Amino acid sequence: MTDRIVLQGMRFSGRHGLSDEERATPQPFEVDVELMTNLQPAGVDDDVEKTVDYGLVFGICRELVESTNFKLLEAIAEGIAHEILMAYPVAEVVVRVRKLKVPVAGKLDFASVEIRRARSVANRRRD
Repeated sequence: MTDRIVLQGMRFSGRHGLSDEERATPQPFEVDVELMTNLQPAGVDDDVEKTVDYGLVFGICRELVESTNFKLLEAIAEGIAHEILMAYPVAEVVVRVRKLKVPVAGKLDFASVEIRRARSVANRRRD
């Protein structure tokens, strides 16, 4: 699948991290999502009903980052991928999560994870 919808640089505040201190105060996270799906029907017919509403995808990401607590970036990414695959008929999703304030002794722009999940993984989770 070569068609994709890309949402890049979504910013949210969340309470995620290994320590209680990290989870005590909201901190900034950035999320990118790529949705692999056939965009031709929507493009040919100029019909939003034939594509994925990226405003709703943004809402899924915001809800998960801002109203849940995870220790790991990997868990945030898995949760986002799972919710998107359950909600929309996309073939595959790529999720990148960046923690912008990392508690390390030194300069670090961010810590990040990237995962790629396909529809078959979501289907197995439902069973």
